[in-house]
Amino acid sequence: MKRLAPVLSLLLSPLCLLAQQWATYEPAPGSANGKTIVLLSGDEEYRSEESLPQMAKILSQRHGFKCTVLFSQDADGTINPNNSTNVPGMHLLGSADLVFNQFRFRELPDADMKHFVDYLEAGKPMVVVRTATHAFNYTRNKNSPYARFSWDVKGGGFGGLAVGETWTFHHGNHGSESARGLVDGINRAHPILNSVTDVWGPSDVYGVNADFPASAKILLWGQTLTGMKPNDPPNLKKAIMPITWLSEYQGATGKKAPILCTTIGAAIDLKSEDLRRLFVNSAYSLTGLTVPKKADVTPVGEFNPSMFGFNTYIKGVKVSDHLK
Repeated sequence: MKRLAPVLSLLLSPLCLLAQQWATYEPAPGSANGKTIVLLSGDEEYRSEESLPQMAKILSQRHGFKCTVLFSQDADGTINPNNSTNVPGMHLLGSADLVFNQFRFRELPDADMKHFVDYLEAGKPMVVVRTATHAFNYTRNKNSPYARFSWDVKGGGFGGLAVGETWTFHHGNHGSESARGLVDGINRAHPILNSVTDVWGPSDVYGVNADFPASAKILLWGQTLTGMKPNDPPNLKKAIMPITWLSEYQGATGKKAPILCTTIGAAIDLKSEDLRRLFVNSAYSLTGLTVPKKADVTPVGEFNPSMFGFNTYIKGVKVSDHLK
């Protein structure tokens, strides 16, 4: 028993427990490309706690990126998308080359939020997914220096500053009208669109406001379909809306952080091969790597994402479960 004591002490040490608060996926042996991605999961509805680990596996095992997924969770390491204040590991953004942001209405402690803002101020790139146009909601500490990123402040907070939009409205009927991605003809040659032709998802098209920035480079337009199947006809009474575009965040340092925003991106949407490919292409492009002509986006292991919905997440999943 005396010999076991040091081992037990190590297993119960803060460093060991800390390692179970996020999931890191190393590249396949001999495939590392030298780039590190941190993926932020924290939304109550669209099951990013399912989709981002799968994207991390694809990016690491198929393409050589080192990927770490951070989760909204309770103190015991149980993933809880409804916990808006606890996302351990935000300091890891300091060494990231790219961040995938799929937050919704988070209110992180100032010490954690500082890592997020420092990342942006350094001019580093970000992929903003679906609800991350309204990533933050300051209701507890309105005097925080980071309350200016709240979705409902004048100018739209983080979304307004980074992608030109905060939360707007469901342009398609939520849950009954799906979204077809239409490739923009002018920007068709952009490498992020390499071999991206067939994008469809059950989540509806988000609307954009009249002040949508003219400087945005639109890659995909969202067409509202009349139903929840990919072959349903379009609802021609509803105009197309931008759903994927490039923009820039310029903060206090004056450095410009390149941003790709895609408002299609529920876990169930990522059953679309070409949408997964758009995510992978974005990782290459935003980190300065050459985008493959046709990136391999075959899922790693099983990928059977849940339908979107509030309080429908799989209960009792630990962060450590993603490391098995």
